[in-house]
Amino acid sequence: MKNYILQNENAVYFECGYSCDNVIYISIGDDNYFITDARYEIEAKLMAQNCEVIITNNLIKQTQEILQKSKIKKINFDPNDFSVYLYEKLTSNLNIQFRQKENFSKLKRLVKTDAEIDKISAAMKLGRKGFKRFADFLRTDGINKSEKYLFFKAKEYMSNYGELDLSFDPIVAINENSAKPHALPTAKLMKKNDFLLVDAGVKYERYCSDRTCCTSISKNMSFSRGQKFKTKLEQKIYDIVLKAQLTAISKVRSGMKASQVDKLARDVIEKSGYGKYFIHSTGHGVGLDIHEYPNINSRSDVILEDNMVFTVEPGIYLNNKFGVRIEDTVVLKQGKAVIL
Repeated sequence: MKNYILQNENAVYFECGYSCDNVIYISIGDDNYFITDARYEIEAKLMAQNCEVIITNNLIKQTQEILQKSKIKKINFDPNDFSVYLYEKLTSNLNIQFRQKENFSKLKRLVKTDAEIDKISAAMKLGRKGFKRFADFLRTDGINKSEKYLFFKAKEYMSNYGELDLSFDPIVAINENSAKPHALPTAKLMKKNDFLLVDAGVKYERYCSDRTCCTSISKNMSFSRGQKFKTKLEQKIYDIVLKAQLTAISKVRSGMKASQVDKLARDVIEKSGYGKYFIHSTGHGVGLDIHEYPNINSRSDVILEDNMVFTVEPGIYLNNKFGVRIEDTVVLKQGKAVIL
């Protein structure tokens, strides 16, 4: 796509290898401009590639001047990027048509390069180590600690004591709280034999990982996929969700519609009688953003291709009891899904 303007940090980073929280990026023909303020001058000039770095105390005025000099008639933008205020300021007194191209940067990033996949794979490996550190803590010191405290410790262990950025705030949910897909931590204390769901991820060179595990609290607990629970219902639901996840991962193929992957997982859960308790989509793309394309849901007509990266995360949520979600991030290689 020629002639576009960006403000989203990850979209800008994808274009030039650097970004910050106060930037406007313009691409006009073969010319690219990274417009920011003096706080970021040194790093921007050192790290931003294939663009002219422009330092100003008025990003909007500088952007308008560049657009006016370019003499272009149209420029593309993502309406998700810009506030109403910024859009109105940018477009005022400009004889240029701003054309809405929703999520065009995410669409450019739909098929990952091998280098991007290597970074996501590295993030996944670091995330797995974080889960192990957290499990070690839970075995020795987790009993009688609140979800809020466990949430704090999850951030500490997942980030390797601050060395890594997190993909998102972890979800640490005990028993009935795990029936809330995006549960917030509470004062609830963790006890022996409790059901625990943890959803967490870390970043490697800005690329995200994402993984969800369930376990039963005991002296031998781990976040492995093979789990033994204390109640028959917990075991039954876990086994159904695991079957749904593994079925979808094993049967997904390049050339399928994304909706077919959702159906593979959903069919297993529906045939078990718990279809109405699977209340979200089967997955989402992962990359610079924790939620990218492709969307793995019942409405997505996206044709899956090699080098697409996405999660497979079916779930069953029994209100006031517990919820099971099992999530891995996969990449399509040689037509099949590979767990990263």
